[in-house]
Amino acid sequence: MSGKLEGKVALITGSSRGIGRAIALTFAKEGAKICVNYARSKEKAEQVVEEIRKLGGEAIAVKADVSKLDEVKEMVRKVIETFGRLDILVNNAGILYKGSILEGGDEEFYEAFERMWEVNVKGVLYCCREAAKYMAKNKYGKIINIASNAGVGTAFPGTTPYAITKMAVIMITKRLAFELGKFGINVNAIAPGLVPTDMVTAGRTPEEVQSVIDMAKQRSVLGRVGKPEDIANVALFLASDDSSFMTGQVLVVDGGRVDYLTHSL
Repeated sequence: MSGKLEGKVALITGSSRGIGRAIALTFAKEGAKICVNYARSKEKAEQVVEEIRKLGGEAIAVKADVSKLDEVKEMVRKVIETFGRLDILVNNAGILYKGSILEGGDEEFYEAFERMWEVNVKGVLYCCREAAKYMAKNKYGKIINIASNAGVGTAFPGTTPYAITKMAVIMITKRLAFELGKFGINVNAIAPGLVPTDMVTAGRTPEEVQSVIDMAKQRSVLGRVGKPEDIANVALFLASDDSSFMTGQVLVVDGGRVDYLTHSL
């Protein structure tokens, strides 16, 4: 197997399904060795590993809750122990609790926000720091953070706390690009629009899911919602040497959404 990532090792968090799975398979097709991370979905993670092996690639599944620093440390250690190196980190693990700023009780609202902060923000920072310790020694690394167009300013209702966490991911991206550039580490982010993954479908009936999809199509200049492969292809560009002179950037991949309160960053 050969390709743009031949000989590279990639750790992709939350890669047992959805966008993470698509990134793992895309990277594997381009020659990367993959660590498929999961927090709960062991069976699905092992299925991704098996898919990669059927492609002729190498992969392992590693359980770790990215909001727990000791588990992140052990995950990175295991990747390096297994493959001897770590070249690419994709921070894809994330969670979403939906609800208006004024809905529900205080305890429910703040518990949901704190959990999103732990996974979406602290988890990204933990993984970046632990991976960067190794990458800095080799003077090479690619870090790709999966943010969201919610963190750029989209007007989709019921996602304000989530949007706050994703804006924090964008700032982590910019600050770490500034700090890690001297070590040969590129740090960039992708801000996807609506992709009908578990995050979108959870807690909704099929009719409600279709309503959300139809609304997103109407608000996209391309007239469609995203596919996991749309995000995976951009991640491949950022993981490859094709983007070697890019860092600190946020690539919005949302089909040209037009319902933003602001496009400024």
